Amino acid sequence: MMENLLLTDLVADLPQAVRLQRLVGSLRAHFRCGAVALLQLEEDQLRPVAIDGLVRDALGRRFAVGLHPRLAAILARRGVTCFHHDSVLPDPYDGLIDERVGEPLPVHDCMGTSLHVEGQPWGVLTLDALTVGTFGDEAQADLRRLTVVVEAAIRTTRLEAEIRALRLTRGDAPPGDAARDDGEIIGQSEAIARLLHELTVVADSELPVLLLGETGVGKELFAHRLHRLSRRRAQPLIHVNCAALPESLAESELFGHARGAFSGALGDRPGRFEAADGGTLFLDEVGELPLSIQAKLLRTLQNGEIQRLGSDRPRRVDVRIIAATNRSLRDHVRDGSFRADLYHRLSVYPIPIPPLRERGNDVLLLAGRMLERNRARLGLRSLRLSGAAEAALRRYPWPGNVRELEHVISRAALKTVSRGA
Repeated sequence: MMENLLLTDLVADLPQAVRLQRLVGSLRAHFRCGAVALLQLEEDQLRPVAIDGLVRDALGRRFAVGLHPRLAAILARRGVTCFHHDSVLPDPYDGLIDERVGEPLPVHDCMGTSLHVEGQPWGVLTLDALTVGTFGDEAQADLRRLTVVVEAAIRTTRLEAEIRALRLTRGDAPPGDAARDDGEIIGQSEAIARLLHELTVVADSELPVLLLGETGVGKELFAHRLHRLSRRRAQPLIHVNCAALPESLAESELFGHARGAFSGALGDRPGRFEAADGGTLFLDEVGELPLSIQAKLLRTLQNGEIQRLGSDRPRRVDVRIIAATNRSLRDHVRDGSFRADLYHRLSVYPIPIPPLRERGNDVLLLAGRMLERNRARLGLRSLRLSGAAEAALRRYPWPGNVRELEHVISRAALKTVSRGA
């Protein structure tokens, strides 16, 4: 029986992603349908966590419940919801079914059920069949019976995730055991898994962190994750773009100024360090800081004190520093444009962020996320990659990384609209 097969996987020692993937694969085979998807509710969006029969980039998409009436209907009620071939509600997977890649879905059957864990809504399970009449009364009753096992599988994976998180805080989790549920950080490659583990290891310490990576890899995104996982998460994260600070204003911006410190200083003004007191200060593109400011920053890191421009009274601040750069600070130390002592203070825990070309098929997941955003923004029924486009995305080296990919997808979506697709 199907229940026995699912229960066998439930008690087996399987990685979370493998267990859920086998679950949707077994359900697709059992119901003889075109696609099965397991989607987790995150605020007002549904995030695919396991799919079978949908294109790969669907894993990177987020389905806003308010924009997809079928998903909203499934989520709104307990039990099985069925949409027969004559339903007029748009299908969220239009153009995403593997068997009909890029094509509008023909008349077909859909059904799904909301899923609950510990009495709270968790998400939905959806099934699509390209053959009319697949989901009759017997199939619906079957899904009602199997929903209990599906929810048990989700509870098991949640418990395993909590155990992994506990092991990570104790520092005894294996390097590849980083959780994959990372909000807006989208990726399943080994490179991203190692990075997420590294961030988790250092997040709750008070060590300064230096994020290293090429332009467009998402250094700000990872800085936010570090802060969110730290003990300072309830306090502010203040972002400073060092490259945008004119030398004449940099000291005032970072450390504040007193009234009369310079022409136009009509009152006392706190700087970014004071704004971040108790929290985290993110110094983006720190390699762009002028040498004169580097010396003042070093003093603050050494003694935890700042001095507003034009004031002779020092002030204590409690700030954790996360810095980021796309430059080789070692080279700048050698040529004298960056202080060696400040470099060593900032790089207590350096973390390299992998470029997109080293993340394998993550490019397709990221593209899927960006396609869904553009589809919703432009009011399109469907927007997906052709086979040739997928191959091109994999081949291209992406010198601008994720930022470049986002721009490429946005331009392609606009061209699709201009062609009347």
